[in-house]
Amino acid sequence: MENILKNENQLLTNKSNKILVMVGLVIGLIFSELDETVVNTAMPTIIRDLGGLSMYGWVAGVYMLALSAFMPILGKLADLVGRKKIYLASMAFFIGGSIVCGLSQSMTMLLIGRGIQGLGAGGLMPLAMTISSDLFPVEQRAKVQGFMGPIMFIPMLLGPLMGGFFVDQVSWHWIFFVNIPVGVLAAVLLACGLKEGNEKKKVIIDWAGATLLVSAIISLLITPVLIENEGYTWSSPFIISLLCLGVMLLGVFIWVESKVKEPIVPLHLFKNRNILVLSIIVFTVGIGLMGSFSSFPYFAQNVLGLTPTEAGYLTLPMMVGAILSAMVSGYLITKVRYRELFGIAFIMPIIGFYLFSHMSIHTTIIQIIIFFVITGLGLGVMFGGDNLIVQESVEKEHKGIALATVPLFQSIGATIGVSIFGTMLSSTLTSKVGELGAKLPKSMDENMNGLVAGGIPKGLSPELFTKIKTLFVESFQHIYMYSFIIAIIAFVLCWFLKKEVLTSKSEEDV
Repeated sequence: MENILKNENQLLTNKSNKILVMVGLVIGLIFSELDETVVNTAMPTIIRDLGGLSMYGWVAGVYMLALSAFMPILGKLADLVGRKKIYLASMAFFIGGSIVCGLSQSMTMLLIGRGIQGLGAGGLMPLAMTISSDLFPVEQRAKVQGFMGPIMFIPMLLGPLMGGFFVDQVSWHWIFFVNIPVGVLAAVLLACGLKEGNEKKKVIIDWAGATLLVSAIISLLITPVLIENEGYTWSSPFIISLLCLGVMLLGVFIWVESKVKEPIVPLHLFKNRNILVLSIIVFTVGIGLMGSFSSFPYFAQNVLGLTPTEAGYLTLPMMVGAILSAMVSGYLITKVRYRELFGIAFIMPIIGFYLFSHMSIHTTIIQIIIFFVITGLGLGVMFGGDNLIVQESVEKEHKGIALATVPLFQSIGATIGVSIFGTMLSSTLTSKVGELGAKLPKSMDENMNGLVAGGIPKGLSPELFTKIKTLFVESFQHIYMYSFIIAIIAFVLCWFLKKEVLTSKSEEDV
């Protein structure tokens, strides 16, 4: 089996047009990132049109649920039937989901479209890393990662501009249609450039494990969204039943995976310390980062008074810091021990989230930009660094599933984070603003959920406006304090990685 894969990999490397493939992959990554930045910019407008603030959990949660559930399945299928076929299929799903989202006239249709997009994204992200790793040895991969960093400025620069333009000048529906031509171009380039070997492999798909995994993830991760949007509480019998069902299905899934010949998630991967620790780290970061920053455009537009375009650009400094850090770490990761590299870098998010948790009504935009840069400088070490470590920690035949399994934990963490932090923000805001009671105009007091979803209304007296704005700031302070604690946990976890310098010798202690 190993010889077959080595021969196939050599064939892929010799016959593939590396430039064409890499251009297609980069466009595909830009395509995925562009969707995220554009949608984030337009989310407050979409929420006002189709639902309340709590629907942040649904729109982001459904996407992440689908991505989380199908990422390991698509990664495994790529190992079995070929990277090219699964990548192109994933791209087709993402484009199809974008069309459904663009045509949406209701929240239900939008959620269906986001679910289809998430299914496609579950294959696009890990397979881009897997295909590029097949083309280059580890030393060149680190340089490629550093080279790709500046390219990712493109969606970060265009995303907020496009999102703001479509929201202000056309319609938010068009933010999804822009994905179509870019995705088609990426698919054509990769289809023409990537040549895979013709080795015949018996395809054995663990459908029982796949079904159990999807069911367990949905049972566990849908609960925070249901709590906010359907009026349930954590002590509700239905929610408790869902959580118990999820845990039971997860237990059965682990048992099944230990018995089948081609498991969806090979359990032996977690005997590798790097895989285990990185999975826990990205899970933790997913909760703290995605959870707390997913609603930042709401803060920027309602507290800072920025337009959708300006709000989208305000998070750009974090990506600038992350890309600079990623370029440096891409150079250092083959020269210094990655445990120290990760550990030292993660001091910065601790500082950043501490500063965010102490924002006040007088905090300036310049200060917030500095907070973002500091946070990004620490998180940039994960931009490819974790993937490089994973690639060199497992055998070739498990590379695809390993590169899908670790991001799976980040996706699960992000799904939990977005749902829990969205719920926390909505409930905290409602509680704090509700305490004003008689000070609020009668129409606002009777429509508290509408007030929270729509933001600070115009026409208030200066004193009441300042009071409500302060309550908004305090609510965000509350959620960022939890992110600060999570950042400390992630920092501690980094020191459990192996004390090794990244090399291409896959035989070493894996």
